[in-house]
Amino acid sequence: MEKLDFNVAGMHCGSCATGIQMVVSQIDGVKSVFVDYDTKKGTVEFDGGDAKKAEIFKAIKELGYTAS
Repeated sequence: MEKLDFNVAGMHCGSCATGIQMVVSQIDGVKSVFVDYDTKKGTVEFDGGDAKKAEIFKAIKELGYTAS
């Protein structure tokens, strides 16, 4: 199990954070995800390596946000 902490740019409201959580939680291997609009930070626990991390960041980017 890996834990990934990241920053999210481009969110405008709490619904943005909820949308990111919903999409990322549907990725195979993701065990938990939390995105906080106020701090613009997120945390994901998942099975997998760098490929899974890239998949998570790609999903966030496809929603119109930037994760780093």
